[in-house]
Amino acid sequence: MPGISRRELDRRRRLLLEAMEKRGIDALYIATPANITYLTGFEYIATERPFAVILKGDGELTVFCPLLEADHVARYAYVDRVEYYREYPDERHPMEVLADVLRRLGLEGKVIGYDTDGYGHVMGYRGPRLSEVFKNARYVYARDLVEELRMVKSDEEVRILRESARWTVLAHRLLQEYTAPGRYEDEVALAASAEATLAMIRALPGWRNLRALAGFRGQVGPHSYYPHSLSIHAVIKRGQVLVTGASARIAGYGVELERTMIVGRPSDEQRRFFSLMLEVRRVAFENIRPGARCSDVDRAVRRFFKEKGIWQYWRHHTGHGIGLEVHEAPFFDIGDDRVLRPGMVMSVEPGIYVPKLGGFRHSDTILIIEDGFEKLTEYPEELDDLVIED
Repeated sequence: MPGISRRELDRRRRLLLEAMEKRGIDALYIATPANITYLTGFEYIATERPFAVILKGDGELTVFCPLLEADHVARYAYVDRVEYYREYPDERHPMEVLADVLRRLGLEGKVIGYDTDGYGHVMGYRGPRLSEVFKNARYVYARDLVEELRMVKSDEEVRILRESARWTVLAHRLLQEYTAPGRYEDEVALAASAEATLAMIRALPGWRNLRALAGFRGQVGPHSYYPHSLSIHAVIKRGQVLVTGASARIAGYGVELERTMIVGRPSDEQRRFFSLMLEVRRVAFENIRPGARCSDVDRAVRRFFKEKGIWQYWRHHTGHGIGLEVHEAPFFDIGDDRVLRPGMVMSVEPGIYVPKLGGFRHSDTILIIEDGFEKLTEYPEELDDLVIED
């Protein structure tokens, strides 16, 4: 099946083993879904049933999963062995079965690093910690080992993200084309998402779990004031501000693209805040380069808000890493001093939110390169190109 290659997965495993050796870690226990996908190339539905991988210092990678996933893992995941339990919570809790697996793997008395001490509280899950069921080991918190690798994308990951960007742009073009007064936000979103997804499926035969999404997520009219809204099933009307969002998932990866659109002739107030949004966006871009700190980018944006006297309209930081998760490290935030490096993929999305009027936010996904950055999501950004004719 197409997806992340075994060569790339071997590279990740090798780098992780080197990091483990430096930390004196004999085995790494990973229970975060995105980290599991990163190490195995396997996408799955996280439920109340514990799911984890164990990477030993000798390079052997084991998946621990419920019986209902065992054949699925054996077919699609790049692993050395599959260990399974029957069900959750069952007569014997899965974490107790996991302790038996760790004994068979020879990990008693060893140093075990983990990203989660047990399993997250997903879909009603309850259970003991890993350190409670397998006591004859020493534990260290090692979440950062995988996160550090994930922050800098490989050439293969970048190729997939470029492909995601191509389909993301298509989904957004369809969304803009189908947007019209009198239509429900949901019907526009469903039509654009379905058409773009079907185009992906036809163009990329053999891939699993392809999907394109484009919509408004309730950010219609004055309700676009809420940056992370949910759909309110609004009917689109003349004079409204619309904040969009689009993405396309390929091999678990995706970029994001967002734009602010105006239905009908923009008012003077709408033009003013749209223009300010473009200005603060330029400030962000001017400060993004290899060697810069994430915090400095956000600091420059916050300074713009204060100097322009619009601090009351600020709601969130400038952007975030993106890849296997919609939000991942690092973050364009005043509290994140991590240094930008070539290969990092980030969103850039400073927004302005005006009560009773709406939100003004463009978001693009960029790739940090040796001499600056490359915009992966090329899409019109000027107001004249984003007016919905009525």
